[in-house]
Amino acid sequence: QVQFVESGGGLVQPGGSLRLSCAASVMRFGGYNMAWYRQAPGKQRELVASITYARNTNYPDSVKGRFTISRDNVKSTVNLRMNTLNPDDTAVYYCNFDPPGDSWGQGTQVTVSS
Repeated sequence: QVQFVESGGGLVQPGGSLRLSCAASVMRFGGYNMAWYRQAPGKQRELVASITYARNTNYPDSVKGRFTISRDNVKSTVNLRMNTLNPDDTAVYYCNFDPPGDSWGQGTQVTVSS
């Protein structure tokens, strides 16, 4: 059974940084394309960063240059470094495959506020 456990969220001031981590219980993790998604209140879930099994990365314009995704195939983890956060980044953040499967973790709340 696939499981994702996200951690590292919290309350941060505008301009601050956070590092999110996701532990994946997945067989042969290294062969999967992975991604981070977020869902803000009243909005649809959106992809914010993706990384292929070959470690190629992609970001939407809204976070490009501020977010960095990485993976550790030994530990089966995928991380998201977020810099220069602003209130529009407030959301629950999730990791999943890219494209996503049906099983989602509980997510980790990121709140950017002064």
